[in-house]
Amino acid sequence: MTIITTLIFLLVALYLGYLLFNKTKVYNSLYEKYKDIIDLEAYKSNVIKETNDSISERNRILNEIQIQIDQVRIDYSMKRQLLENLVREIAIFDEQSEIISYGLYKPHFDFDTSEQYKEVLLSVRDSGKEMIKLEKAAYSSTTWTVNGSKAEGKKQTKHYIKLMLRAFNGECEAMISDVRWNNILKMEERLLKVHDAINKLGETHSIHITNEYYKLKLKELRLTHEYQDKIYQEKQEQKRIQEQIREEERAQKEIEKALKESEDEERRYTKALEQAKKELEKAQGDQLQKIQLKMVELQKELEEAQRLKQRAISMAEQTKAGHVYVISNIGSFGESVYKIGMTRRLDPMDRVKELGDASVPFEFDVHAIIYSENAPEFEKLLHKEFDLRKVNLVNNRKEFFNITLDEIEEIAKKHRSDIEFTKIAEAREYRESIKIRSEREKIVTSPNTSVLDKIPQSI
Repeated sequence: MTIITTLIFLLVALYLGYLLFNKTKVYNSLYEKYKDIIDLEAYKSNVIKETNDSISERNRILNEIQIQIDQVRIDYSMKRQLLENLVREIAIFDEQSEIISYGLYKPHFDFDTSEQYKEVLLSVRDSGKEMIKLEKAAYSSTTWTVNGSKAEGKKQTKHYIKLMLRAFNGECEAMISDVRWNNILKMEERLLKVHDAINKLGETHSIHITNEYYKLKLKELRLTHEYQDKIYQEKQEQKRIQEQIREEERAQKEIEKALKESEDEERRYTKALEQAKKELEKAQGDQLQKIQLKMVELQKELEEAQRLKQRAISMAEQTKAGHVYVISNIGSFGESVYKIGMTRRLDPMDRVKELGDASVPFEFDVHAIIYSENAPEFEKLLHKEFDLRKVNLVNNRKEFFNITLDEIEEIAKKHRSDIEFTKIAEAREYRESIKIRSEREKIVTSPNTSVLDKIPQSI
C-alpha cells in the first residue's frame, strides 16, 4: 500500500513538473514575443512617475517662492507706509522745501487792527511767564528723594522741569519766528509733536508740560500768524488808498491841463473871430465870401473849445464822475477773466495803457468804456454782483473776475441800457506769438513729481 502511494505521488510530481516546464516554456516564448511592449509600458510608468515627482517638486518650489513674494509685498507695503510717514514728518520740519499744497487756515481771532493783535500777543506772552513763575507750566506727578532727602529730590525735579521748559520754549520760539501764511497748519502739527516728544522724554522722571501751557503757546503761534496777516491786509489797504490818491492826482492834473488848453483855445478863437469881423467890414467881392467862410469855421472851433472847457469844469466839479472799464488779457490771464475798474481820467484809455505796461506780457483788450456821474458807485455795484467770482479772494485791490462777458453785460445793462460791448477779444500780440512759437518749436512739458510719485503703491 505504501509502495503504491509512493508511486502515485511520484507520478503526480512528474506530471506537475511537466506542466510547470511547459508553462515556463510558454511564458518564455510569449515574453520573447512581447518583451518590447512590456519594456515600453514599464518605461512609460517610470516616466510618468518621474514626471509626477518633478511636478510635485516644482509645485513645492513655486509655493515657497509665492510665500517669499507675498512676504516681500507685505514688507514693501510696510516700508512704503513708513516712507510716507517720514515724508510727512520731514514736510513738517523742513522749512526750505517747496510747499506744493497746504490747508486753509481758519482765523481764531477777529480784531480790527494789527495794534489790537499786538496788544493781545504781548498779554499772552506775559501769561506764559506768569505760568512758569507759578509752576503751572510743568509739573512732576511723583515726589522724588535723593539719598533719602526729599529736599534734594525736589531740587533735582525743578532742575529737570527747567530743562524741559527750556527745550519746549526754544522749539516754540523757533516755530513762532518762522510761521508764515503758507505753513501755519504745519507749525500747529509740529508744535503738538514737540509737546508730545518732550513729555515722552520726561516720563522717566514723571515730569510733564501741562496742556494749559501747550494751549497758550498754540494761541501765541496763531496770534503771531494772524498779526502778520493783519499787517499785510493793512499794507494792501494803504496801497489801495495811495493808488487811489495818485489816480485822483493824475485825473486832477489832466482836468486842469484840459481846462487851461480849452481856455487858451477859446481865447485864441475869440480873438481870431473878432479880427475876422473887423476884416469883414472892409472886405468886398470874393474876399468878403472867404472871410465869411473863415468866420463859420472859427465859430465852430470856438464852440468846440467852449464845449471842452465846460466838460473840464464839469469833471472838476463832479468829483465822482468818471469811466468804468471792462478789459481782458487772454495772453496773461486766460479766457473768461475780466478786469472791471474805474478811472476819472478825461481819456480813460490812458489808464488802460498804463495797466498794459511792462508788468504784463500783452496789451489789454477793451470791451466796454462806460461813463458814469458816480463811477465809484457803479464800479462797486459790479464788484459786489460778482464778488464770489473774484480771481483773488484775498486781495480786493485785484479787480479780476472769472466770468463771461455776457454776464457782465447783463448786469451792467440793468442799470445802463445804452452800453455797447465789444464781444471779441483781438489779443493780437498773443495770437501772433502763438503762431510764431508753433513755427519755431514744439514745447513738451512734464509735470513735477515727488519722491513718492516715483514709487508704485504696490508690487
